[in-house]
Amino acid sequence: AQHLYESGLITYMRTDSTTLSKLAIGAAKSWITDNLGAQYHKARQYKTGVKGAQEAHEAIRPTYIANTEIEGTAAEKKLYSLIWKRTVASQMADARLEKTDITVVGDRIKEHFDVTGSTVLFDGFLKLYMESSDDDAPSGDEERMLPPLAVGDVMLRDTITAMQKYTVHPPRYSEASLVKKMEELGIGRPSTYAPTISTLHQRGYILRQDRKGEERTVTLLTLKGDDIARSGKKETTGSEKGRLCPQDIGVMVTDFLEKAFPSIMDYGFTARVETDFDKVAAGKLVWNKIVADFYRPFHEKVEETISESAPVKTRKVLGTDPATGKAVIARMGRYGSVVQIGEDDDPQKRITGLDKGMLIESVTLEDALRLFVLPRTLGEIDGKEVTCSKGKFGPYVKYDGKFVSLKKGMSPYTITLEEARKLISDHEEQQKNRNIKAFPEADIEVLNGRFGPYIKHSGANYKIPKGTDPGTLTVEQCREIIEKSKKK
Repeated sequence: AQHLYESGLITYMRTDSTTLSKLAIGAAKSWITDNLGAQYHKARQYKTGVKGAQEAHEAIRPTYIANTEIEGTAAEKKLYSLIWKRTVASQMADARLEKTDITVVGDRIKEHFDVTGSTVLFDGFLKLYMESSDDDAPSGDEERMLPPLAVGDVMLRDTITAMQKYTVHPPRYSEASLVKKMEELGIGRPSTYAPTISTLHQRGYILRQDRKGEERTVTLLTLKGDDIARSGKKETTGSEKGRLCPQDIGVMVTDFLEKAFPSIMDYGFTARVETDFDKVAAGKLVWNKIVADFYRPFHEKVEETISESAPVKTRKVLGTDPATGKAVIARMGRYGSVVQIGEDDDPQKRITGLDKGMLIESVTLEDALRLFVLPRTLGEIDGKEVTCSKGKFGPYVKYDGKFVSLKKGMSPYTITLEEARKLISDHEEQQKNRNIKAFPEADIEVLNGRFGPYIKHSGANYKIPKGTDPGTLTVEQCREIIEKSKKK
């Protein structure tokens, strides 16, 4: 969003405002009537209902409604499309749907059965979204077509199916749902949401990850005629995508702060401070009194906590290593969560870090022992040993003194020699194609990178303009690109 704003493609983005300028409303009207027809236009002006919203700026919108698409990265195009569609759709007519609700009741049971169907009479603002979707693909939200029915019609039972259900835990927060929750609690402002979540990531308090679900068999009972049949059906439960999972260090810090500073960790405290700041901005409160009322007791509490604090010990005995008979322990280390075989005073103890997403409170003995399988020897290629292990930047394969990172979805515990062979071969081919041109006398290289060709000079990288063939660049042209990039 920041880059879109700096490129002049959207208006200022750190705002809660839902208000559009007359210029934007007029531009949206022109585009809608010219491209969709006058029947699709309906001018609107919105006001936010969020308490304490920052409305000094206009709503986030494209600077030019006529620009339906932009040049940029895939993420920038996707975000711009979202902003553009929301802006234009806000000035379009409502969709009209004919909705039918049917309730089926029985004369012998108190339960009733409901079904809903609907038909689109006029697509209105939905036209923008329908045009960008695959018409042939079934939608999860698509409602069924119902047969003609009248009140009082008798319906005969065909089949009744009862499926076993389990309770499921509430879903973890995604970045979007966390921002929504912060907004509901009155914590932060649009300008602080992203930095807050970014800080949690940088400090290792949370980890954004996908988790595979577990497959289980549920029981189905089907009544057809006078017979009840029992069958099983497989379903996946507990799968999560792009969710924010707490890490051990984050849990420890939270527990400590909640114990030492309960009043500050209270959601209501942050919301009250935000409200006071709004009053300061409106001239209803004096800022130095607010700061003084907070800082004096806070400083005293900090000094008290420092004098009374003791090292936090998080330690869990998982069991015994069958190979050595030594204790297997999960604990916090200097650089994160670890498991070790042997006591702290054992000079021959073995230590390794937990994999990403593992927590001390939930790691099992089996999980811990598996971590000590690494490094694994996979075999040999051309008489040279191939091993697999994990390091600071993730799991990797080592061959002939070179390190090749595993691709997403590959596990260092299950990768085979053949998979490693292909990984190494692909890496060597990529390295061959990396060097396009070189001008040693000018300390300039033209290279192929992850995001396309670029120029490398004196340790800095410079983007090659679109439409330029990197293979035909001369040293003078490279210098010209470098100079232009420096001036920007």
